[in-house]
Amino acid sequence: MFALTARDLRGRTLDCGAGPASFNAEATEEGHRVVSCDPLYRLSAARIRGRVEETSVTLLANVRENTNRFVWDEIGSVENLWEIRQAAMDRFLDDFLRGLEQGRYREDALPHLGFADGEFDLALCSHLLFLYSDTLSAAFHLAAIREMCRVAGEARVFPLLGAYGEPSPHLEPVIRGLRKLGYGAEKRAVHYEFLRGANEMLAVTGP
Repeated sequence: MFALTARDLRGRTLDCGAGPASFNAEATEEGHRVVSCDPLYRLSAARIRGRVEETSVTLLANVRENTNRFVWDEIGSVENLWEIRQAAMDRFLDDFLRGLEQGRYREDALPHLGFADGEFDLALCSHLLFLYSDTLSAAFHLAAIREMCRVAGEARVFPLLGAYGEPSPHLEPVIRGLRKLGYGAEKRAVHYEFLRGANEMLAVTGP
């Protein structure tokens, strides 16, 4: 979803709003330097598991009711989606305590990150910005992306649609706002699409 290459991962990567995902565990195992941040990480592993299992029931019920909004070429079925989510969570939880001790999991939350300017080479944010445009304002989006660019040389955001596949009303105003402030901001196609039409990321570089 971020069109990551080996070159992209040569430096330090920050995953914002990372949630119970397996990216950090898998990337670390491959020798990459990744830090993930999410307020969720202040909870115990058991509470994280319980929360994810509770929300997964609602999420998958919504997906089942709206299967036409998703592309099933790779995942195949709602049942497979459940298994993929469970496997990712299990991989995350197996790594969680060790990652906390190593400083790879942090409680920081956008739009205020407790990292130094330029501490990372790349900052990622998936399934938070633009997806929740109904609850997060355009000002929040602009501040969050600027903060990602403060701590990293480049920020990438995916997807660029709302939760049900509708265009985010914040996308174009945020891009205009970033460019007005001197940031480089462009939409790029990616070879990933599960929510139908969500096959672009926003790539932003600082002024």
